Amino acid sequence: MKRSLRFFLIVVLMIFISVQFVSAQSSFPAGSTSGTTTMNSEVTPVTVPLVDLQLRQPENGKEVAFSVQILLLLTVLSLAPSILILLTCFLRLSIVLDFIKRALSLQQVPPTVVLNGIAFFLTLFIMWPTFNQIYKNSFRPLADGQIGVETAYTEAEAPLRIFMYKQMVNDTSYISMFMSMAKLPKPNNLADVPTYALIPAYILHELTVAFKIGIMLYIPFIIIDMVVASILMSMGMIMLPPVQISMPFKLMLFVLIDGWGLLTQQLFNSIIP
Repeated sequence: MKRSLRFFLIVVLMIFISVQFVSAQSSFPAGSTSGTTTMNSEVTPVTVPLVDLQLRQPENGKEVAFSVQILLLLTVLSLAPSILILLTCFLRLSIVLDFIKRALSLQQVPPTVVLNGIAFFLTLFIMWPTFNQIYKNSFRPLADGQIGVETAYTEAEAPLRIFMYKQMVNDTSYISMFMSMAKLPKPNNLADVPTYALIPAYILHELTVAFKIGIMLYIPFIIIDMVVASILMSMGMIMLPPVQISMPFKLMLFVLIDGWGLLTQQLFNSIIP
């Protein structure tokens, strides 16, 4: 009991000494210059704008329509990545680039982010005339107040519909399939195909074309793998992985024929003949 009391008194004494020491250190030394916290009147203070959001009941039908238009615009903005991936040539380019990476037996080089970046900028290059037409006919007049949201949507939809239809003009089987699934009459031209049937048909068409190109890219590299594997088997090197030996030969072949340049040119020609 006495030891506990003695220990308690020692702790209280140490706390008291520490507080006195801190108080002594926090005071300004003698002869120091006095300071002030008043701001100079010549300094312009930083103004922070006030953001105020007011919710109220719409007073007429125009305000209701405007609110619905804002919701639709926010929905389109949230779906912008999906629109860029599915309604452009990005889908075909990204799949083909991934196929060539696997055909070369490459695991980490080039990274998937780099391949997606290449596909993205190639998409901008190929789709630039379409995007430019959308900007001139839809976005710019809408920003200037010359047209409404409905007209802007129609003007923005038309170039994308034309681009997607041009890719399927030689193979309209997917359009016919979705038209029959929707129980719609057989279309005679693009105007007879609704957008909700054209988009899934275009997506399936792009997947099919990308896989066809990927198969054609795989064939020469598979032949190299088979030749290397047969040579290793004949030499009795069963434990040596054939991919480890064939990969340098595939890379040399790909570099010697300027594979990236040929691949990019052929992809461009397949989209814009």
